[in-house]
Amino acid sequence: PPAHSHNDWIGPPDKHSNLRPVVFYVPPEESPLERRLREARQEAQACNQHFWARHNRAFHQEKEEFIYSRLKAKGLEMRDETGQKATLNAEEMADFYKDFLSKNFRKHMQYNRDWYKRNFTITFLMGQVALARALRWLRWKKKNVEH
Repeated sequence: PPAHSHNDWIGPPDKHSNLRPVVFYVPPEESPLERRLREARQEAQACNQHFWARHNRAFHQEKEEFIYSRLKAKGLEMRDETGQKATLNAEEMADFYKDFLSKNFRKHMQYNRDWYKRNFTITFLMGQVALARALRWLRWKKKNVEH
């Protein structure tokens, strides 16, 4: 982002995770509490990026293997006679999706638990930062009224 920007910048979706990366704005006089909030958000973003990149890679690999094995069992190739990639019908793919979700259920549950913990922490820190800013503004306002 340009040096004059005072906002977070959000990029295009990552090709592996499909998540949009964020470049967080760091104010010149960031308080320790604001820094903790920004770092918690950055950590959550990094964890989400890592989980979904790994998950999506496994999904695509297992999907290709599933399609290949089903086509092979039918005596078909990965490409049809016109060169188009061969596909399976919706029912066959539903089998794959169901199996993949069942196999990864525990990973998703753990991810969701971690996600909720991180978001609770971020929300709590956001409340603390908002309160600190409001108190700082009120002190500034009171100081200027007295003068």
